[in-house]
Amino acid sequence: MSAHCQLTGAKPGFGNNISHSHRRTSRRFDPNIQRKRYWLAGEGRHVRLTLSAKAIKTVDTIGVEAAVARIRARGGKV
Repeated sequence: MSAHCQLTGAKPGFGNNISHSHRRTSRRFDPNIQRKRYWLAGEGRHVRLTLSAKAIKTVDTIGVEAAVARIRARGGKV
């Protein structure tokens, strides 16, 4: 599963681990990605979305129909 949110577009960020001796090594900051299944009443089927934790809260607020519309507007496939 790629660390990419379908709704918000959140992707991994990159930076450095800095040790006590101040030696720097590369690291990756992954978003909190979850796979969640929603009932899409307009189409009479379930959809499985790959969402960040923030996007799950957004879906709870705006509804799954509006969230799927936003994903499709971004060019995503549902």
